[in-house]
Amino acid sequence: MRLLPLALGVPQRGSPRHLPYCSSAPLLLLLLLLLGGCLGVSGAAAGSRRPNVVLLLADDQDEVLGGMTPLKKTKALIGGMGMTFSSAYVPSALCCPSRASILTGKYPHNHHVVNNTLEGNCSSKSWQKIQEPDTFPAILRSVCGYQTFFAGKYLNEYGAPDAGGLAHVPLGWSYWYALEKNSKYYNYTLSINGKARKHGENYSVDYLTDVLANVSLDFLDYKSNSEPFFMMISTPAPHSPWTAAPQYQNTFQNVFAPRNKNFNIHGTNKHWLIRQAKTPMTNSSIRFLDNAFRKRWQTLLSVDDLVEKLVKRLEFSRELNDTYIFYTSDNGYHTGQFSLPIDKRQLYEFDIKVPLLVRGPGIKPNQTSKLLVANIDLGPTILDIAGYNLNKTQMDGMSFLPILKGASNLTWRSDVLVEYQGEGRNVTDPTCPSLSPGVSQCFPDCVCEDAYNNTYACVRTMSEMWNLQYCEFDDQEVFVEVYNLTADPHQINNIAKSIDPELLGKMNYRLMMLQSCSGPTCRTPGIFDPGYRFDPRLMFNNHGSVRTRRFSKHL
Repeated sequence: MRLLPLALGVPQRGSPRHLPYCSSAPLLLLLLLLLGGCLGVSGAAAGSRRPNVVLLLADDQDEVLGGMTPLKKTKALIGGMGMTFSSAYVPSALCCPSRASILTGKYPHNHHVVNNTLEGNCSSKSWQKIQEPDTFPAILRSVCGYQTFFAGKYLNEYGAPDAGGLAHVPLGWSYWYALEKNSKYYNYTLSINGKARKHGENYSVDYLTDVLANVSLDFLDYKSNSEPFFMMISTPAPHSPWTAAPQYQNTFQNVFAPRNKNFNIHGTNKHWLIRQAKTPMTNSSIRFLDNAFRKRWQTLLSVDDLVEKLVKRLEFSRELNDTYIFYTSDNGYHTGQFSLPIDKRQLYEFDIKVPLLVRGPGIKPNQTSKLLVANIDLGPTILDIAGYNLNKTQMDGMSFLPILKGASNLTWRSDVLVEYQGEGRNVTDPTCPSLSPGVSQCFPDCVCEDAYNNTYACVRTMSEMWNLQYCEFDDQEVFVEVYNLTADPHQINNIAKSIDPELLGKMNYRLMMLQSCSGPTCRTPGIFDPGYRFDPRLMFNNHGSVRTRRFSKHL
């Protein structure tokens, strides 16, 4: 299949392989460089070729429970040839809010995508009007002169009729090859530059992961060679329905979900939603989650093949050494932790921690960084690679390009914000008649993974002194969970009632600061940074009552 750019004047078959989307691009690029729009990585001189960038995004791939184990080629080709981040987090453990954070470089309270529905601002008209024009791909294309290519899952409600349908192509993309709505492997529809194309269930032509691999290779064959390129390839794996390619459906038969210390135990001293899980789990739930775990790994083997094909093609075209390749996921996943069978959405490490591997020019091979990064940093980092002045953005994240380059004496953050707005149905689940309204995702065995008051915000802190998580729920209890992950990496013991009250007060205030932050104020020192200043009086208003945080109730 040949992918055509979003522009007029595209050559027909038989014409040269070079497919510029704008014949005046080199002149425009030179003008932008002279104006200081994008000067190239590390302040390169005007006129030098800026690096290419590839962002590979998996769907629901955990890091804590061995999600990277099947990806042997990916670990060797990206992590082994570059840097692996061991402390990479998402600001919301749900697909659409997390993907919106990647694209905008903002926390959910600033991009206002709160769940996977149109009403939650997922690919809504409001999102399209307010946020899409300022995403980092839009800047790469309009200011930095990059060719931009997208293939795969965009946002969960993309293609909804009430939001422009599949004809809508977000600003910033030269080539658009997007999946309608949520992840599938067969029987789906794609928007190809705004035109719908349906796929069936023939493996050789329809299996989505392979289709994404093929169209990505086509882009590398037909793109312009005079401008740098950015590719974002968003695979369905390992999201449900966990349909593996035929050649991989019998792999990992002796693999089971990890029986770690928080597997199939009661969530004592945790939020009520965790405590409602049935402990011990039924045998049918355990069989179900083990099967899901195995199938998730099977689907990832095709992703591993995609990565290998992409790297080999870049090497063949002699572009690999000029290309940064990022691999990450939109959120983690759990299978049996605290007796929750399968899902995400929770505040714990297994849901908020993700893989992040990067290779590229100037990155030494086989490195590991323990520094705290988040997916809001991806946009700033990629813009930094392109030479864009980050002071011109309103992004909350930071560029970790200096970390990739091995900068010494680097001042870096010690905390990130995690926030989630719970989602519940206002009617009783017909499959679980004993449950009250207000809960959702009650499967299997009527164990609910979400609820309207599963609304929380956390400060995830890492420093030389502490490996700490402080969380508050927006419910009648104002329930608090605190974990010392140095002593308790599986987050079994909630120490909210035993921790030093002064530290508790500081974390509460820091959480309020982060929940109201925007842009530079999201990058202020955390409580364990030398520059942090704490005035307890700021926790009180003029009437002497304790300040409370503001959770987003509306868009």
